[in-house]
Amino acid sequence: MEKILLIEDNADIRDNLAEILELANYQVLTAADGKEGVTIALNEQPDLIVCDIMMPVLDGYGVLHMLHKNESLRSTPFIFLSAKTERMDVRKGMELGADDYITKPFEGTELLSAIESRLKRYAEIKQTDATGLNGLHMLLSATAGKDLLSSLKDDRNTNHYKKKQQIYSAGNRPESLYYVLQGKVKTYHRNDDGKELITGLYTEGDFLGYTAMLEGSSYKDDAEAMEETVLAVIPHQDFELLVNNNPEVLTRFVQLLAKNINEKEQQLIGLAYNSLRKKVANALITLDKKYNAEAKDGFPIDISRENLAAIAGVAKESLIRTLGDFRDEELITLKEGQISLLSRHKLNTLIN
Repeated sequence: MEKILLIEDNADIRDNLAEILELANYQVLTAADGKEGVTIALNEQPDLIVCDIMMPVLDGYGVLHMLHKNESLRSTPFIFLSAKTERMDVRKGMELGADDYITKPFEGTELLSAIESRLKRYAEIKQTDATGLNGLHMLLSATAGKDLLSSLKDDRNTNHYKKKQQIYSAGNRPESLYYVLQGKVKTYHRNDDGKELITGLYTEGDFLGYTAMLEGSSYKDDAEAMEETVLAVIPHQDFELLVNNNPEVLTRFVQLLAKNINEKEQQLIGLAYNSLRKKVANALITLDKKYNAEAKDGFPIDISRENLAAIAGVAKESLIRTLGDFRDEELITLKEGQISLLSRHKLNTLIN
């Protein structure tokens, strides 16, 4: 049973709304002013907050400001109730981070509909993969209340890339956030001798290019399509508007950024200390996790030997020789250039 906090200074309105919410099978907490409401919110951690604006002691704007200072309540859905209908009042409430704004007088069904909608979207956001952010459709639909991915398609706001075509280059300033609709993309560094090290792999459902946008810096690596690829393009201004108005979205991108930093640290440690066999085994495990999410047996990894060597951080000749050893040891199979893992456990636990 979802827990709803109702903050309203008018006793008649408060009792009436509480009765309606209880009949709709919600657990209802009530507060007669903003200060009391903040105290209850901190202690009870409600699933959603309905709050009047004009109240004694602490008004609704102050309540929202106080709650946004608390990490555990920052993302809690918040609905304003008010007789104030001026456009600037509504805008002020939304800019502070309110999820909805209902003007008095209103029907009980209007409030129930708003609550149900916000709880549903919040549940969808929490279900979104916090580490992978897998699915622009789910994330944007949950936060914006509409299918923005379809809008991108309808407006033909997509770019098509051929195999080995450059998407962006190191040193350039980011103008867009990319989302992989189809295909595979790699990001990489190349040293003065031309040796390539792949720093990231992206496939359908992944965001691309967000690190530089979050940092406000230039791209640190190059991005290239590994096969025929289609990317949805979200302009820089739209991305900023999305993260500024939706704390949940910003939180997910920060989590994703932190995860990628950790992965790169582990990659660097592996390159520095792992043996040749361990480097190749780790590269195969990484690719299998990336492209074979359901861990299907016999899943074929289709990647060029040049790219696989760049992921492992080894010479192409050494890679080919090691793959042959793994095949002879029945750790993998090789068929028409594709690699299938026979024993993930043995590859994962290979002695360094």
